[in-house]
Amino acid sequence: MGHSDSPRGTTGTGAGSGQSSGRSTRCIALIGPFLSGKTTLLEAILARTGGVLRAGSVAEKTSVGDASPEARAHEMSVALNIADVNFLEDTFTFIDCPGSIEFQYESAAALTACDAAVVVSEPDPKRVPSLQVILKQLEDRGIPHLLFLNKIDTCTTPIRDIIPALQPASSKPLVLRQIPIWENGAATGFIDLALERAFLFRKNAPSEMVEIKASDIEQEKEARFHMLEQLADYDDALMEKLLSDLPPEKDLVFGDLSREFEDGLICPVLLGSAENGNGILRLLKAIRHEVPFVSTTAKRLKIENAKSAAYVMKSLYTGHGGKLSIARVLTGELPDGATVSGGQAVEERIAGLFSLKGEDTQKRTLARAGDTVALGRLDHVRTGDTLTAEKSGIVQIAGAEIPEPVLASGIGLKDRKDEVKLSSALAKLIEEDPSLVLEHNAETHQVLLKGQGEMHLRVSFERLQRKYGVVVERQKRQVPYKETIRQSTEIRGRHKKQSGGHGQFGDVVLSISPQPRGTGFTFNETITGGVVPRQFIPSVEIGVADYMKTGPLGFPVVDVSVTLTDGSFHTVDSSDMAFRQAGRLAMSEGMPKCQPVLLEPIMAVDIAVPSEATARVNGMISQRRGQILGFDTRAGWPGWDVVSAHIPEADIGDLIVELRSATSGVGTYKAKFHHLAELTGRLADQVLVSHRDAAE
Repeated sequence: MGHSDSPRGTTGTGAGSGQSSGRSTRCIALIGPFLSGKTTLLEAILARTGGVLRAGSVAEKTSVGDASPEARAHEMSVALNIADVNFLEDTFTFIDCPGSIEFQYESAAALTACDAAVVVSEPDPKRVPSLQVILKQLEDRGIPHLLFLNKIDTCTTPIRDIIPALQPASSKPLVLRQIPIWENGAATGFIDLALERAFLFRKNAPSEMVEIKASDIEQEKEARFHMLEQLADYDDALMEKLLSDLPPEKDLVFGDLSREFEDGLICPVLLGSAENGNGILRLLKAIRHEVPFVSTTAKRLKIENAKSAAYVMKSLYTGHGGKLSIARVLTGELPDGATVSGGQAVEERIAGLFSLKGEDTQKRTLARAGDTVALGRLDHVRTGDTLTAEKSGIVQIAGAEIPEPVLASGIGLKDRKDEVKLSSALAKLIEEDPSLVLEHNAETHQVLLKGQGEMHLRVSFERLQRKYGVVVERQKRQVPYKETIRQSTEIRGRHKKQSGGHGQFGDVVLSISPQPRGTGFTFNETITGGVVPRQFIPSVEIGVADYMKTGPLGFPVVDVSVTLTDGSFHTVDSSDMAFRQAGRLAMSEGMPKCQPVLLEPIMAVDIAVPSEATARVNGMISQRRGQILGFDTRAGWPGWDVVSAHIPEADIGDLIVELRSATSGVGTYKAKFHHLAELTGRLADQVLVSHRDAAE
């Protein structure tokens, strides 16, 4: 917390007005588990700083953030919410990030250029896995962060028990800076351990400073000493004072809090209730005094020497203004109309410069280092690009890694006339959200949209219809089955046709044999004496390969060896086409005699979950006809396991949905094709019937 104790910040949103203090705008991400109250916290911050007259409500659909129809419908953040505020003559941009892991890339891309993050969480040990996913990302990327324990007014567990229970989520010490004041089993205020002052909550108003009650003094001293001990681990001067029983100066305490926070050595913990507007002022003061400025962030990103640099957090297509690139200016200035280039090194002119507050935009003429703005109509700029006005270009900042998709859905058009429209809409949708992947499956001839989970795909399909007017049907993903044979045969194929003039004649004898799994298709010939002229042999192979695209069961044929052993020709009527047809005919007659069998793809799957969910994962694998290969600890993730298994692709389907349900939304997996395996019996019959029905 800061030294100043003014009861209220300067009003105003700061949208394009610049900073009255002359210091750069700081950018803070609000990030945390799903339903932790991040959007409500943004509303409380806006209300406390005068950005809105009255805090809106997510439930009542009146919040500045989550204003899109999809967010309103599902009552959850599905995209970034951005707003500028002024507080005590400093300007801040707050970015409310989606909490669901399915929209994690939205958050990760924005975090790249933020100065710090406020991690919002309920004071509940059950949140540890979700918190760990978030905190590890911040720790790995060197982003300073503090923990805001929201909904403290409804907490019934002593804070001395909550912090140790949450500590496994963080590799950095959780440094408690406030302790709650309890009255009749409810938190009615807090004691600030750095200021050594007590505050009582007032609903939607600044807390009231009061004397520390005699009954709380001993607990306050104990908690404060523990906080100082944690800070002294990184400061010898403070450690000496503690060992000498000398009270440290407040400037030393606040200096350590600020330095150790900025250096990522500690994770400070503050308390409050966003819904009631409690603890907001203390949070804002901590941010104001301790969050580093953009120059520090530019140094962390190794871009501090660039004359002008901006990082694109998100690309957005609007109905009225076309494409917007939301970017944080890290060095220099960007005026409206400036010529910039990004990752593709294509020079473009900024056609409009805007400040943001939710879905509202306000035009401005200049963006300085620290500002987060929307840049109009930069067609060649993508999310994750580093922009510059320098003619020589700029080294691109290493942004967030795009996660691999875990769920796929087929795309079906209700109206075939919308094909061109769909193609354009999908391109824009994926540019807005690079964690979506479009795949044209050559084996199943299906167009697939792949994403991070069921809600991610559902929202994406809703956006397709609302924003781009394309009505699509979600289809079940088709499995790329194959077929092979178990027995060998030798078969003659003769193509003979006479229809005036030159006829058609091709005659071949083929030996068809199974091959080991994974060998593929091979074609050989043992022709002697010219019974099949050399120039026609490639045509026989083409005819055989034509047939292999669809075997007797209706699927592509693999792991088969075909040898041309004999045949005959006609000096006039034989041709490439005739021998091609003869080869195909021989295969169509011979393959059904070779005991064809269905093959299904088996995937190598690595499932990462908190250790307490490992037993449930084993059950999921068994239920999906999977084979468990082994277990291991997840490298760098204390308390997590990785279960390796082979699972049929047909049974992976909605694995991620069940996995997320069993792990409070944090479980994930990676899968890649491993091998083909025979599928027989009832399941094979079902596949064949379904395939025939679909073909009719």
